[in-house]
Order: sequence, then C-alpha cells, then structure tokens
Amino acid sequence: MAAVPAQNLRVSEIRDPGSLFERYSVEEIRGIERRVRAEIEQKKEELRQMVGERYRDLIEAADTIWEMRQSSEQVVQAMQEMYQYCSSLRTQSKGAPAIEKKVENTLSQPKHQEKFYSTAAQIKLLLDIPERIWSSIESHQYLQATQLYLLCCHLHSLLQLDSTSSRYSPILLRFPILVRQVAAAGHFRSTILQESKSLLKGRAVSDQAIAEGLCSMMLLEGSSPRQALADFLLARKAAVQQLLNQPHHNAGIKAQVCSLVELLATTLYQAHVLFYTLPEGVIPDTTLGCGLLFSTLESVTGRLAPGKGIQVLKDELNTVSWVRHLPPSVMEFQPTLRTLAHPISQEYLRDTLQQWIDMCKEDIKVGIGNLLVYVKSFKGLAAIRDAVWELLTNDSVSQSWEVVCRRLLDKNISFWDDFLQQLFLDRLEALTKEGLESISSSSKQLLISALQELENLTSSGGGTGKNIHFEHNVASFLWMEGTNDLLPDTAWVSVASRSQFVKTGLSMKAQALTPCIQNFCTALDLKLKAQLNDLLSYLPPDLSTKETSEIMEIPIKHAAFDRYSDASTVEEMLRSHCVSCVHNILDCVKTELRTAESKILGHKCALNSCNLVSVLYMARLCQSLGELCPHLKQCILGQSGNVDLVVKESRISKKVGKGKVKEVNPAQAKWQEVKEHLLQQSLAAYRIWSTTVSKVLFCSFTQTLLSDTAGSVLSNATHWDEIEIQEETESGNTVTSKIRLPIQPSWYAQLILFSLCQEVNRVGGHALPKVTLQELLKSNLEEMIAGYEQVTTVVQEKKENAFPMTQNRALQLLFDLRYLYSVLSARNEEGKSSRSRQDTRIQKLMDMLESYIDPFDLDVFTPHLNANLNRLSQRTSVLFGLLTGTEKHYINRSSAFSSQESHNVLPLASSQIRFGLLPLSMSSSRKSKSAERSIEASKPEVVVPHVSQPTENVKPGSLFKQLVSQEDEAPTTSLFTLSWLSSMTK
Repeated sequence: MAAVPAQNLRVSEIRDPGSLFERYSVEEIRGIERRVRAEIEQKKEELRQMVGERYRDLIEAADTIWEMRQSSEQVVQAMQEMYQYCSSLRTQSKGAPAIEKKVENTLSQPKHQEKFYSTAAQIKLLLDIPERIWSSIESHQYLQATQLYLLCCHLHSLLQLDSTSSRYSPILLRFPILVRQVAAAGHFRSTILQESKSLLKGRAVSDQAIAEGLCSMMLLEGSSPRQALADFLLARKAAVQQLLNQPHHNAGIKAQVCSLVELLATTLYQAHVLFYTLPEGVIPDTTLGCGLLFSTLESVTGRLAPGKGIQVLKDELNTVSWVRHLPPSVMEFQPTLRTLAHPISQEYLRDTLQQWIDMCKEDIKVGIGNLLVYVKSFKGLAAIRDAVWELLTNDSVSQSWEVVCRRLLDKNISFWDDFLQQLFLDRLEALTKEGLESISSSSKQLLISALQELENLTSSGGGTGKNIHFEHNVASFLWMEGTNDLLPDTAWVSVASRSQFVKTGLSMKAQALTPCIQNFCTALDLKLKAQLNDLLSYLPPDLSTKETSEIMEIPIKHAAFDRYSDASTVEEMLRSHCVSCVHNILDCVKTELRTAESKILGHKCALNSCNLVSVLYMARLCQSLGELCPHLKQCILGQSGNVDLVVKESRISKKVGKGKVKEVNPAQAKWQEVKEHLLQQSLAAYRIWSTTVSKVLFCSFTQTLLSDTAGSVLSNATHWDEIEIQEETESGNTVTSKIRLPIQPSWYAQLILFSLCQEVNRVGGHALPKVTLQELLKSNLEEMIAGYEQVTTVVQEKKENAFPMTQNRALQLLFDLRYLYSVLSARNEEGKSSRSRQDTRIQKLMDMLESYIDPFDLDVFTPHLNANLNRLSQRTSVLFGLLTGTEKHYINRSSAFSSQESHNVLPLASSQIRFGLLPLSMSSSRKSKSAERSIEASKPEVVVPHVSQPTENVKPGSLFKQLVSQEDEAPTTSLFTLSWLSSMTK
C-alpha cells in the first residue's frame, strides 16, 4: 500500500507511531507532530467552552429537582391533614340534629319566610341569567341579552351586591359564590356592545337585527337616536374601509366592488327604514318601511305597552315554581332610556347622510383606484361594470330607490355616475396609454431593426433573405411570381365583395409594397387589433344584428344607469392615444430620415447607398400604413369606422345638393389628418430620394455636356436625318437641295432619361405619388437647365482651347434641350403640360443657341425640326412612360390619316383596358420614301374614307378599331370582357 503524503495524513489514522519513521522523513514527522499538538489544544479549548456553557444549565436542573422534592412532600402532608379532618367530622356528626331543630324554629316565623324565599329566588335568577345572556349572544339576539343584563344589574341593586355601596352586603357574606357572579356580569356590557357594533358592519343583516343592535347600544350607553345614527354610519364607513383593504386578487376585485356598491345601497335603504319618520298626514307605504328603530324602542321601554316585563323571561320561567316568590319589581322590569327618543328631523338626517356619502366618496376614490390597478384588461373592467349594473338593476336593489333617495337626500343618487364611472375612465385611459405606448415602442424598435438589416445587407454584400433584397430592387419583387398572387376563390368572388382585410399578392405588387413593408404593417395591425378587440368588450355591441338589438332593448327601461353612456369618451380616448402612437412612430421616422439624409450628402455612390434604400423604405412605409393597417383606421374612427356606415355616408353625401355644406364627422376629420401626416412624411422621404437622384444623375450629365473636346463631341453624336427640300429661285425655277437635321437626341441625353427610368422603375414607379414624380421632373429640369446654362457661359467666355460652337453643334444642343424639356416639363393636376408657360430660362437658352444658327437656315430648319421632335416624342412616349405621363402617350390628330408616313407605334384603343402602347418594328428607312409612296398609292383601299375628314379630330386608337373591324368579319369575344378575368386584373 502506497504511503499517504504527510500533509494529507489524518491523526485518527495513526495506529503505530513507529511506522511513521519508516514512511516519512524527519521534517515530515515534525510537521505531523505540530499538527497533532495543535489538534490537542483545539480539543481542550472546545471542552472548556462546553463545560462553561453547560454549567449554568446543570445548576438550574439541580434546583428544579430540589423544588420538585419539596412540592411532593407538601402534597403528601396535605393529604394526611385532609384525612385527619375527615375523621374529626365523623365524630361531630352526632350533634347535628340539635342544630337543625333550632333552624326550623327560626324559619317558622311567617314574616321572615317570604323574605327568605324572595331573596333565594332572586339569587337563583341571578345565577341563571349569565347562561341566558351567553345563549342570547350566541344566537345574535343582542336586544334580549341587553334586557337580561339590565335585569341582572337591577338584581344587583335589589340584593345590595353593588360594590359601590357604603356597607358590605350580608348576602355576599353568606353566599361567597355571588362575588364571582358580580365580577362576571361586568364583562357582559362590553361584549354586547362589541357584538352589536360588529353587527352593524354587515351588509346582509336584516333590518330588524340592525334595529335591535342599535337599541342595545342605546340602552347600554344611554345615547340618543342621533348618536345611534352616527354609530350606524361610522360602522358602515368602517365596513367600507374593510372591504377596500382586503387582499387583492384579480378574480376577487369584481366581488369587492359589487360588495361595496351593495353595502352603500343597503346603508341608504336601512337608514330610511330605521331613522326616517313620515310627516303627519302621510299615508305609510306598505312596501317601504320606516321608523323601525323608534317602534323597537317603544316595544322595549314603553310604559303603556301591554304586559310589562321581559317577555322571554316570563315564557321560560312559567314552568318553575320558585318564580312566584320574585318581587314585582323583577317580574315587571323594563329598561329605561336616560333621555327621550325624539324622532330625527329630515334636515338633520339629510345633512348627516350627505356628509357620510362625501366621506365615503373620498375613501372609494382612493380604494377603488388602488383596486383597479390590478385589472390589466378592458374586458376585466367591462366585467366589473356589468356586474355592478346587474346588481343595481336587480329588483331587490332598484325597487323604491328613487323614493328613498328623494326622502333622504332630496335628490337622486347614482353610485355609478357619482362614484365609479370616473375611476373606470381613469383606469381605461391608463390602460389605453400603456397599451399604445407599448405598441409605439415596439414599432419603433421594429423600424430601427429593419433599417439596421438594410444597412448590414449593403455593407456586408450578403443578406438574411429575399425580403431584404427586394428593398434594394423593388422591380425584382414586382416581376417575381408568388403563390399568393391570386386567391383560390378569385374566379368566382368579385373584388367589390371581398373584405377590406383580404389583400392579394397582386394588389400588393400593384402598390409596390414589399414583404418587409407588409410584415411591419401586419405586426402593427395585429397589435392594434388585439388592443381594439379588448376595448370593444367595454363598448356597446354591434346593433346591426337582430339578437344583439333585442338584448339591448329589454333592460333599458328598468336599468339603474346607462352603462354605455361613456362610449364616446372611451372612443375619443382611444382615438387621441392612437394618434399619439402614430405621431411617435412618425417622429422616429423623421429622426431616421434626418440621419440618413446627412449621410447621403456628399456620398459619391448615393444611388446604391443603404441610406437611400432606408429612405425609400420609410417612404413606402408611411405611404402604406393607412392602407395595410385597417385596425388603425377603426381605432381612430370608432363606431364611424364601420364599413357599412361609411358606404351609407358616402351615398348620402352624393345626394347632398351643391349649395349645402355637409357636416364633417370629427372622427373622420381626425382620420384625414392622420392620413395627411402620413402622406406628408412619405412625400418628404420621397423628396430626399428625388433630390438625390437628380443630383447624382445630372452630375455626370453636366460633366459630359461641358466636355468640349472633339472626341467627346463625336462620341455623343447621333445619326442625323437627310431631307430633300425644293426651293424656288428668283427666276422661278425649282431647286432641289438636301438638308441634314438631328432626328434623335445625343447619347448622354438618352442615357440620362434611360437612367431616370431605371431608377424610377427600380423603386416601383407606378406606385409613386404623382406629386413625387412632378417634383422629380422639376428637380431634373432644374439640373438640366443649370447644365445648359453652364455650357452657354463657357461658350460666351471664348476660352482658347474650347471647342467652338458651330451651327451643327448648336442644332444638336437645341434639339436636345427642346426634347429634354418636353419630357421633363412638369404637368399640372389636370394632366396638361405646363409648356404653354415656358420658363424664361428655357427661352433664354433657346435664343442663345438659335443665335449660333444662320437665320435663313433656321427658318428652313424649324418646321422639319419640329416634325422630328414630335415624331421622336411619340416614339419614345412608351419607353419613357413614367416620365412623360399617360397624357403624352397619344397625339390627337386633326388632319386626315395618311398612310404615306410609316409609324413604329400602334395607338391605344379609346377605352383602355390593360396594355399600353405596343412598339412595332420599322418596315423601312426614311430614305425609301418614294418606294413607300408608290406602294401606298397602289393600295388606296386601305385608307378609310369617313375617317379622313379634315374638321374632325380622330381619337387615339379609333383607326385601329376600324381596321380591325374590317379585317375581322365576325367579332370575337374578348377575354377581358369576362367578369372573372377582369376581376383578376384589378
């Protein structure tokens, strides 16, 4: 066995000290020795402490044993003395007959015999009364117990047992047991008073029991009816405080509030029954008692009442023979009041009760307010309110309530309106504020986390999912097919009959609402739905259903109060806090927009920046909150948010005459205000995007425009059109010449428009607000004008190495300027272009460029240049459709249709269904005009005669319809005329 290390060796393991010298070295053995000695000293010290602590206990045990010995000896000695005393009694029993004979001789006297029996009967009754008092107290008959106690006191005075007498009673000398009876009787008064006062606190105690308890207190304390009224109200106030201070449980709060209301109602009813007395000449109401306290007092203390004395005592003692020896003062005993019990005046009763109600109102305000803190939902508050309503509407409480209030208080009192309603409204406001602040906080956190994901995606180059990628390129989301694009019942359910809460994937794509936007709005809407559903339990139910209307009509006539009277207040409360929630979210959006805008400034690649993506995300979010959060609208509109009501109101408003002004619903006005704030914030975010796009794109445009080297000019040049013109000389001869004019803009002009379309399409341009598109065009137009002004400034400075402004370059610049202006010119609300009010800056630029063109050539070039410009605008109207607008897609032709001109655009039908203009391929170049004319001349039947009227404007697409009707003899059914397919396209 291996040796244990010296430091781990235990003293108890040392068996043989000699073996230590074999296993360990000298130093280790010395260490073991030191540890052993230290342990020995420790054990000695523990022994000393144990002996010192236990020594006192040992001394006390010895003293106890000695005392037990002394006690046992005394017990033995006492038993021996008792035995000796009994033995002595046996020896004295022989002289007893002589003593008895002497006593009989003494009692034989008739005068003293009656007094003796009377005293004995009183002592017997006095000994029996305590048991009867306890029985009455246990059975809650406190008035009977009071009568017995007062009889006991009367017996004490008759037998001269009162300790306050000047001389000692001989009866106590002969009957020492009465001393204990007298001492025990002194506790009955306090016991009866305490039990009577506790009886007054009960809300389920009968009126007779309350009257008897008050009579007991008046007899014992010698108080007046006014004092009894004060004691009664103080006891009920203590009961109110006791109910309010009970342990709080969520399930027991409703019971506590109902018990409190029941206690208040019962107090007023019993105050009427006990203390109210009818004026003279008023016929009493059999269903509503009054003056019970005074009638009870009269039955107990009245001297004119038949059969004086304690009736219970007579009934119980009629079977006992010794009762006949009781004196008449005992048999006919009746309690008396120190003062006369005058009825309470109505004024004093009204003032006292009103003061008590005011004091209880303060306690209830604090107590119920503390209780309602533990109610965490609107449903719980509604359950408590409905329970109070059912309690007060019950016949047992509501019967004769108005009569009682009018007699006692000269006014009607409603516990709900005067005590509880404002407390419930305060708790409702606290719950609403807490809930919507939580929704606001969680929404802001969700917004910040979404923006962080967008930033992380751009910085890391990766992504957590497709949803984030869609924010960078909305077009990829729009053109990606999804399983939820169409609902399963799309073929047979029309769009008009669908619920507002059902959204299809196509409708989301039509509004360019990405999955991230949908997720945010869905999360917010679900929280608002939960908040609204909880609040609806407190509001009146929907009266549109027959069952609910029948239920609501039944109890209205006999209802204690209108439990839905504060519905408008609750709705306004929800509306204000919901608007505050939206404003908090918008404040967070504003803060994030300012941060993103500061980061975008000076950024070279701003179009690909995560900050610009965040700006677009917040713009779409603010734009879609009102649409994708239908419960937000319901929270603000309240009852007016019902779809049916809104439809009816819209129909009614259409019938209102033009001269009449329809009143605006405040809820509708508030909702319009919220939508306006959301729209303005969305437009502000889009404005940041449009400004950034304009500055970034036109920065390269301006650089290319200012590059005046020959290479840059040639690289941006495009193909010009060659046109033959015939001129008449002075001699009358016709001269044919060729001119070259630009037919398309420069490459950088085309590139800037194409880049703009790309950016607009990338962010879902079809869903952009019209105001944003107009601002985008306006900012682009400003940047474009600024660029051309720089060009003219450089040309006017005439630098040495600058490329000269030739006539051809001026023509191309003029064509580019006019074309860009025609595309980028903003449109007014009616969809008409504002070119009629040309900017003076544009006119100045065109005049500057035209100054570099020969005036004679300019007169010749202008008609052809205008024709080329119109033709180019028509050809590119679809390509740059989001920039030009739908009103520029078609050109109304006042002249007759000519088939000699070749077109590459098919005009739209007059009734647009789905598709825009369809581009067609060119059949030939413009250089083969003569061949085209010959071909068209050989086929004159293609031209429709009745269309070529010079005074009639041909609508876009009308010729296309006529051509189709001529080619197709039998009209075919269009798929878009089918109702189910047309609903799919919506």
